[in-house]
Amino acid sequence: MNTIPIQMVDLRRQYLRLKPEIDAAIQEVLTDCRFINGTTVGKFAGHLAQFLGASHVIPCGNGTDALQIAMMALHLQPGDEVLVPAFNYVASAEAAALLGLIPVFVDVDEQTFNLNPAQLEEAITPRTKAVIAVHLFGQSCDMETITAIAKKHSLFIIEDNAQSVGATFRFSDGTVRYTGTIGIIGTTSFFPSKPLACFGDGGALITSDNALGKRLHLLCNHGQETKYRHQIIGCNSRLDTLHAAVLDVKLKHLKAFNDKRISIAQRYDAELKNDERWMIPFRQPDCTHIYHQYTLRIMGGLRDRLQEHLKKRGIPSMVYYPLSLDKQEAFYGCARKSGTLSTASRLTKEVLSIPIHTEITESEQEYIIKSIKEL
Repeated sequence: MNTIPIQMVDLRRQYLRLKPEIDAAIQEVLTDCRFINGTTVGKFAGHLAQFLGASHVIPCGNGTDALQIAMMALHLQPGDEVLVPAFNYVASAEAAALLGLIPVFVDVDEQTFNLNPAQLEEAITPRTKAVIAVHLFGQSCDMETITAIAKKHSLFIIEDNAQSVGATFRFSDGTVRYTGTIGIIGTTSFFPSKPLACFGDGGALITSDNALGKRLHLLCNHGQETKYRHQIIGCNSRLDTLHAAVLDVKLKHLKAFNDKRISIAQRYDAELKNDERWMIPFRQPDCTHIYHQYTLRIMGGLRDRLQEHLKKRGIPSMVYYPLSLDKQEAFYGCARKSGTLSTASRLTKEVLSIPIHTEITESEQEYIIKSIKEL
């Protein structure tokens, strides 16, 4: 039995490595005592906007708030349809349903697990107003094709970039853009396990449209630009100053974080490829993949057996996601599905994510690889 305490995400070791910087940033906020809308929030937003090459970053309370506020900002109305991937976390469809919109579940590509553009156009009806492109597990959707379809049908593109901050997509003309900056609005989460993470809940919206940037800011702050002057109906969704301080430190290390996960993934690839029992993650040639998750497809019905095998050896693993969204009870009667969603359904029975994080050691990874091969 392995005695190394392997984690899916080792936040403790990452904190200890960055402790002097993080503690100093937190102490500055504690000394200033501006815990809501402190100057650090604006400073972090500016730094992230500069990193992404976007005009506006509007921090908010969490990634789900960001999705809901994005749809509010675009004036989507009850009964409007929003296309979302069926293989995905609940947040995108949940935020749409909360606003009285109709989530429409679209199948995904069996290699990238992202929205399948070939299925996307078939899902569009006269009621369709937007598509949420979720960049899953650290890799961009096919944004060139999705953008062309959206333009053809006059659809808004909202990007859910919670798992892929720092990933890029290269268009056929050679233009390279960060995910989250390609659609009309990008959203992200700073949940502790995410690529760019704080010590609690946090999120942000990204846009280069000046009018939308102002509206997003109002919506996050009770519809007010100045205190007690409410221009529109908004909500209360703010990033705490303490979280912003942590994020501003981690943003300086984001490229190094992503590069570390990429190097870990390359080693997994080299050791696990060419085995008929599983398929290693596919990487699109026009994308960077920052491997928020390293997700294998386990073939022949062996997924649960492998997970139990790893558990007995002290190795954590996760199934993201065990049910496609169309099979979630919450959406019965308030959503529709497009097509059979056969790929999404199949993936829920095959996917298994294994540890990949910035603090993983060579010996830990060797043990994980050896244990997988022992199946």
